Amino acid sequence: MNNWSKQLLISFLIFTLVPFSALGQEEEGFPFPTFLYTLKNGLKVVLSEDFSLPLVSVVVAYHVGSLYEKPGKAGLAYLLENLMFQGSRNVGRMQHISFIQRTGGTLNAATIEDRTIFYQTVPSNQLALVLWLESDRMKSLEISFSKVEQAKEALIQEIHHRQEIDPYLASSLFFDQLLYPDFSHNHPVFGQEEDIRNITVSDVKKFYTSYYIPNNAVLTIVGHINKRKTLQLVQKYFSSIPKGKEITPPVVVSPQLQKKIIKTFSNSLASLPAFYLGYQIAPPASPDYYPLRIIEYVLLRGQTSRLYKRLITRQRIAYDLKGNIEQRRELAALKIFVISSNDIMLTRSEKAVLSEINKLKSSLVSDDELIKAKNMFKMDYINQYATYLDRAIFLAENMLHHNNLDNLSTELKKYMAVGSSEIIGIMHRYFAQGQVLLKVKLK
Repeated sequence: MNNWSKQLLISFLIFTLVPFSALGQEEEGFPFPTFLYTLKNGLKVVLSEDFSLPLVSVVVAYHVGSLYEKPGKAGLAYLLENLMFQGSRNVGRMQHISFIQRTGGTLNAATIEDRTIFYQTVPSNQLALVLWLESDRMKSLEISFSKVEQAKEALIQEIHHRQEIDPYLASSLFFDQLLYPDFSHNHPVFGQEEDIRNITVSDVKKFYTSYYIPNNAVLTIVGHINKRKTLQLVQKYFSSIPKGKEITPPVVVSPQLQKKIIKTFSNSLASLPAFYLGYQIAPPASPDYYPLRIIEYVLLRGQTSRLYKRLITRQRIAYDLKGNIEQRRELAALKIFVISSNDIMLTRSEKAVLSEINKLKSSLVSDDELIKAKNMFKMDYINQYATYLDRAIFLAENMLHHNNLDNLSTELKKYMAVGSSEIIGIMHRYFAQGQVLLKVKLK
């Protein structure tokens, strides 16, 4: 018997002899089983068995994004996401992608303000391959001058492409600077060209060693798995990765808006006038966040929402309407974007939006409308864990936000318990004084 076989046998005996309750925490009261375990190096591991399909989805989520960048280094988190596919100690450049695709699997990654997520779905018998690939780049990413320069050029080209295809990009970024006054929250995730050109190899290495560490990560595995055997594989590939230094979260310095801010942005690229409207609201950790999400659905979600019916269906004064609650770690905002065919229609659209917001301050939402909004929210909420991959991402994000899974069985109930009278109070609290309005005028 070789050394590897001996180690595997010893590991198997340990895990079969230790009682299951000593290995981790089983969460109850949710539509699917979840099992939470923390390695000695701080890596949070969430497993969820589902034998419907012979597949498994794996997510590695790091609690880092553009919020953790320093002034002058905008784009560093997004750049590092790209570099995670450029090779590690035992995996060549872009080999991670080819390995997954050869199994018939799919993969991708995403970086936003407060997290970076890598995910893949493969046949369940390829789980060990995915864990090896993810552990190798967590442990030993190869960062060189040539790789960093190539990634920088690719990112700059992407920024130019975004500017070419989105005539409202510049105005959108300016709106964020008005809504979120501090650098951490108001600069774009994909960075700024001047900053990207000035990023050094040393900057990338420091960012990687600071944040791409097991105690700043969550590993979720969902699908056709056996909990004990899967945990053995996780231990095998990740337990030897050293724990990193403790991370201090970014300080939130954005003041609560106490007045109305109205600005105009001249746009030579856009063919139609537009406006942005934004309100700072309660963060997700606040009890006020639950009625705020329902308000979002009453106003903006679906063709039966108040703003869609008034601006698009009935009065036909808007060419396009978008809006949602946006969350950037401890801060959140409700943002609305409207495009109209001309300035007259735009002014009418602006008045109509403000009129609908004011109605919610003075009149109760009917039971039928409230039920409709809640049902739509519930459907979207449940769709967050409709597939193996959706569920893996959903669990990873819950762990990043709450550091546990205690909220899973009660979260949806809190949204469903929101009442009409509660909505009026919330509207007066967050939609009274603080407001940002940015009008996009054509040059």
